[in-house]
Amino acid sequence: QVHLVESGGGLVQVGGSLRLSCAASGFTFTTYMVAWFRQAPGKEREFVAGSSRTGGITYAADVVKGRFTISRDNAKITVYLQINSLKPEDTAVYSCAAVRPESFVGYRTTRYDYWGRGTQVTVSS
Repeated sequence: QVHLVESGGGLVQVGGSLRLSCAASGFTFTTYMVAWFRQAPGKEREFVAGSSRTGGITYAADVVKGRFTISRDNAKITVYLQINSLKPEDTAVYSCAAVRPESFVGYRTTRYDYWGRGTQVTVSS
């Protein structure tokens, strides 16, 4: 059974940092591209960052570039999102997703094979 389980969210003040984790199981993690998305109340799901299968190539949305960093540890079957310099507009549920190469049509789409349930990040001003 496939699982993607996020953790590390919480309440943080403006300018603070968090490290989100996403633990995978039930599929061959190393062969999948992974990404983080977020969804704020009343808004559509938004791409945040993506990583190639090895982690050697990463992408970040312009709105978070320079503040958010995606990484993965294939030995630990985990993908991370380091988020720094948090702003109130970063408040959202953050979810990880995984897609196999044959299904891949781009990191910024929502066409992923597996999704986690998300972890809440709330930034207080």
